[in-house]
Amino acid sequence: MILPKERDPRFITIRRGGTLSDVNHQLLAVWAATCAEHVLHLFEQANPNDKRPREAIALTRAWVNGEIPMKQAHKAAFVANAAAKGMPDAAKFAALAAGQAVAVAHVAAHELGAAAYAIRAVRESVAENEKDNAGRNECQWQRDQLPDAIRDLVLDDQAQRNHLCWFVFDS
Repeated sequence: MILPKERDPRFITIRRGGTLSDVNHQLLAVWAATCAEHVLHLFEQANPNDKRPREAIALTRAWVNGEIPMKQAHKAAFVANAAAKGMPDAAKFAALAAGQAVAVAHVAAHELGAAAYAIRAVRESVAENEKDNAGRNECQWQRDQLPDAIRDLVLDDQAQRNHLCWFVFDS
């Protein structure tokens, strides 16, 4: 479970009583899609004919561009998550990262799930003695992709929810 019991108002849009602007909601979605896309090859190597995670990432960007409604993006999260079933861990976590990314359209706080699952995917793709270093490198790569407008928000979210995300943001 990567979501806290109590929702953080910083990840609830203004029109729903929170403080998150639509622009920053979209930036969170794009960043989550970028994190998921960075590890997508780990899924596609294991299952090259299954396009569900790739399509979920594309739908994330389509939602950001106003091309699809939130409900369509939300449904795609379940589809991408289903692609993870029965896959080796690296591929499974890559598919789950894609599912979390597209779920940002529905609940902005899923942004951290996309990043956390991507880090887990990378960790599972390397030998045991390389896991910590690979995870730290992926976390730093993700942080380097953060737009300035949401950087402090995401870094604070990582600190606050690191314990819910398997401590993958300990870098």
